[in-house]
Amino acid sequence: MTTVFIDGIDEHEVNSYKAWLQYSGKSSSDYTRQITPLISNIVVEEDSLILKSAKEELVQAISSMFGISPKVTKKKETDKALILTTALTELPNNSDYTVSNEGFRIETVNNQEIYIAGKTDQGILYGVYHILRLLQMEESIVDLSIYENPVNQVRMVNHWDNIDGSIERGYAGKSIFFKDNQFRKNFTRLKDYARLLASVGINSVSINNVNVHQVESKLITHDYLPDVKRVAAIFRAYGVSTYLSVNYASPIEIGGIDTADPLDNRVKDFWKQAAETIYSYIPDFGGFVVKADSENRPGPFTYDRNHAEGSNMLAEALEPFGGHVVWRCFVYNCKQDWRDRVTDRARAAYDHFMPLDGEFKDNVILQIKNGPMDFQVREPVSPLIGGLKNTNQFIEFQITQEYLGQQKHLAYLIPQWKEVMEFDTYSEGENSTVKKIVSGVLLNQKISGVAAVTNIGDDHNWTGHTLAQANFYGYGRLTWNSDISSEQIADEWIRCTFGNIEQIKSIVSKMLMNSWEVYENYTSPLGVGWMVNPNHHYGPNIDGYEYQAWGTYHFADRDGIGVDRTVETGTGYSGQYFSPCAEVYESLEQCPDELILFFHHVPYTHQLHSGKTVIQHIYDTHFLGVEQALGMVNQWKELEGTMDITRYEEVLDRLKGQYEHSKEWRDIINTYFYRKSGIDDKHKRKIY
Repeated sequence: MTTVFIDGIDEHEVNSYKAWLQYSGKSSSDYTRQITPLISNIVVEEDSLILKSAKEELVQAISSMFGISPKVTKKKETDKALILTTALTELPNNSDYTVSNEGFRIETVNNQEIYIAGKTDQGILYGVYHILRLLQMEESIVDLSIYENPVNQVRMVNHWDNIDGSIERGYAGKSIFFKDNQFRKNFTRLKDYARLLASVGINSVSINNVNVHQVESKLITHDYLPDVKRVAAIFRAYGVSTYLSVNYASPIEIGGIDTADPLDNRVKDFWKQAAETIYSYIPDFGGFVVKADSENRPGPFTYDRNHAEGSNMLAEALEPFGGHVVWRCFVYNCKQDWRDRVTDRARAAYDHFMPLDGEFKDNVILQIKNGPMDFQVREPVSPLIGGLKNTNQFIEFQITQEYLGQQKHLAYLIPQWKEVMEFDTYSEGENSTVKKIVSGVLLNQKISGVAAVTNIGDDHNWTGHTLAQANFYGYGRLTWNSDISSEQIADEWIRCTFGNIEQIKSIVSKMLMNSWEVYENYTSPLGVGWMVNPNHHYGPNIDGYEYQAWGTYHFADRDGIGVDRTVETGTGYSGQYFSPCAEVYESLEQCPDELILFFHHVPYTHQLHSGKTVIQHIYDTHFLGVEQALGMVNQWKELEGTMDITRYEEVLDRLKGQYEHSKEWRDIINTYFYRKSGIDDKHKRKIY
């Protein structure tokens, strides 16, 4: 990336800042000799803002990796050249390929020419980043024939940044957009962020928190739109659409109207005028992200209107401009009496939105959390995904590790997301996987895709924990191609970030691939979730939410633990799934061990499929998790001297902290359940 040091980033931190776009010099002279002739001459046949970005990236990367200054022309002047073109019909075997608007082809012809071709300049840009990934990994480009289309139409990240510079659930410093109720002017960093987004195929970004406060409400006004326009221009050059989170009560907050009733003509006119104003600044503005009637946020329920009426009103305002309304389904009773054993937060999204299926306008997308509770280390896939048959839907992941160690702990989340994507909903019969639903190939959707809460902040390494960059990278790669494996994503990220050093590849890959299980082992067991300190959600507190109003209870007593969500005796949540999933979750005998406490209240002596009792499983996994956390410390120590000292020491420090914190989890969890159950650990280990 750029060698300009910004935001206090010094020469020791620049490798962290470059993330996976290191473009380090190639040590192999044989590889350099083979590749250099093919990339010394670049032909860019057309002019556009995005092609300018593609050209700059190529020149910078090739210069950095191979020590040459490639010549750039509009027409081919030499036998060997790297050619960027939209002339797909001129490539060989064209009839075998259908390239989408964002797709690309890369073809090596006669070992002389490498074509990076797209139907659009955006597709070419993605092709450029693909070939640069290959070059970073020192893969051959001599005989390429690559054809790729993104499987998801919209690939979005949501920032939860506040205009004062703070980030809700942000664990990597302050906002890269805002400071002291103004936009920051660090355009170099924003450009580098746009490059990171485009390099992994992310094409949409919302820049502010879904909990829109008073000042942020003005982002849709003349006061702030000139700055939003500048940010959007930076993203536009890399094919990224800009969205804003909006306050549903804006007609009251900033419009001088005494209501936000979606059926009131004054409210409709307010939003229509707001849309006209926004698009006068940003003609390709993506649209609104909305959190309504959720966790004390305003919404249509205040006026006895439903969410279709509420979202459709905004959709009508954006419709003439092609804008989207991304409407979050995280709607539940956050003022529940803990004594209430009937109300179930897990049911809420399905109960609210299923009756409205088919009533939403074509430019409304419902954004559904991957799990029905709240980004836990383990929970079932939301039954609303696939339950909705005639409504646009996104699945929502969380890259920032709110409940998974907050980027102080290593937790590579791609295996978790892969598991979700591969889940068979049976929505349209067997093989109705989540990835088919959110990609739009299975159901009647006009717009589809994936969104995630980002983990980016202004720390010099973007993500606080250097290894947490793998989650951001992996999210982009997975949303581009949902069939790619967790192992391949890890391998790509490691090689691009740390170089092609076998020892690093071997050790870091193992650490990443095991880390989700390690974190689960020493935290909340068997799908019960939570057990964290209220508000900030870091660290063990088993009863932290047990008597609060958020509906997140484990019901542990002297005899057992878990939430009865069966149809027969519980909240009925299991009945929201299609058969056979509903029957599997309903059945104590069939329910998977890892979700047993999510669906059933069982005795501590209940025998799992593993052969262990619930209580012994709790003891064993928590002791094991601590051993595994220590193991990661020792694994990382083997890499001393294989990379720059800054990244080595920063990661080592995080891993040591994780190990110490895992002991807190182990001792508090094990002691709590030993005291509840009175059942000894059969291995007689120390429990307090």
